[in-house]
Amino acid sequence: MSDENNKMKRGLKNRHMQMIALGTSIGTGLFYGSAPTIKLVGPGIILSYALAGVFIFCIMRMVGEMSVKEPVSGSFVYFANKYLGPFAGYLAGWNYWFLYLLVCFAELSAIAIYVNYWFPDVPHWITVLVCIVVVTTVNLINVKTFGEAEFWASFIKILAICCMIVFGFYLIFTTMGPFPDNFSNLWNNGGFFPNGAWGFAQSLAVVMFSFGGVELIGIAAGEAENPEKTLPRAINEVLLRILIFYIGTMVVLMTLAPWDEVGLNASPFVQIFSNIGVPAAANILNFVVIVAALSVYNSSLYSTSRILHNLAQNGNAPKMFASLSRRGIPMVGILVSTAISLLLVILTYILPEKVFMYLLSTVVAALVITWATIAITHMKFRMKFIQENRLDELHFKAFLFPYINYFCFIFLAAIVVIMFFMEDMRISLGALVVWVAFIYITYKLRAKV
Repeated sequence: MSDENNKMKRGLKNRHMQMIALGTSIGTGLFYGSAPTIKLVGPGIILSYALAGVFIFCIMRMVGEMSVKEPVSGSFVYFANKYLGPFAGYLAGWNYWFLYLLVCFAELSAIAIYVNYWFPDVPHWITVLVCIVVVTTVNLINVKTFGEAEFWASFIKILAICCMIVFGFYLIFTTMGPFPDNFSNLWNNGGFFPNGAWGFAQSLAVVMFSFGGVELIGIAAGEAENPEKTLPRAINEVLLRILIFYIGTMVVLMTLAPWDEVGLNASPFVQIFSNIGVPAAANILNFVVIVAALSVYNSSLYSTSRILHNLAQNGNAPKMFASLSRRGIPMVGILVSTAISLLLVILTYILPEKVFMYLLSTVVAALVITWATIAITHMKFRMKFIQENRLDELHFKAFLFPYINYFCFIFLAAIVVIMFFMEDMRISLGALVVWVAFIYITYKLRAKV
């Protein structure tokens, strides 16, 4: 393969980057994962998303500062290897790959649940298999095809959420009495925090799953056209879309029905609109949540293949993952990640109803490592430019350095402590410790070889 062909193609245009940034964090976490969170915290979920959103915006500014300076495929994995050392890059890369395999599993598992809303007799494993084949095909064509698929999928779910918020507020102000009684579901049934401070704390651990994927904008920097302009604009919109999409939808959701009536049998959004007698809206929303989950699975498969490519380039994965097709696609990485995703076909056959929540808790645990790595790497990155008196070279800086880094460390430490005291998540936390130990052992063995 020639050197020209052995490079990523910059086929992602500005509109692709904007929609990738807008769409990566809108998937199962919002449409389905919000249900168990509501059970924990009640209407206080609005504040849970707001606090988590501030944390995510800080993380994104850190990713943006590094990626705008050096837009490479692999993003923070590349920077961890460069500024923290070989093991940090090895850990960050393999953990991120593992993380997004889990995200693939979670999204596919959720899609099977959504499809059963229409076709209750279709086995989950059949739905999962069909989705794997379709999304893998999209990723194997070229990066522009991936970008187009992600653009339209993100457009559909963003448009639907905006319409749902507008329609929801219309119902609230026209059919639910005068203000402020039309918002009474926010403080009735036990108050804004019916389960107290501990319920709020637990909700933060689950809410973090919703924001997994926002760092994909950095991963895609290596294949973006004019990343110096498109990245800052996309990242700066993160906080705005969190306010609109997450907090806006939660306000509508918590106002339309009592929090303790939101169950897990279907997406909370579908359930709400079915209960108020709008079956067409419920069917439309069910279609949207399927598109949303497919979109996140599409992005996750993209991420895993690019991370494997970056690991192989740094000597941390077999060389076969460094090869690219004539169209600049890491085909081997895509096919291997797809093959492993097929394991979910077996899991959903054995445990069709429990898979999603198991995966959700494990994803949150892996995300802690990813975000902690980003915060530490950014500190090293910024300190290097301070010591060399080169701050003028950074055209997109994270604000309030190093205080936002300290805030992120404290926030993540709190999430770990909360997870330790949550029975369902303690298991995933223990599994993650074993996983990190396994990565360390393989790193040492690789070094000896």
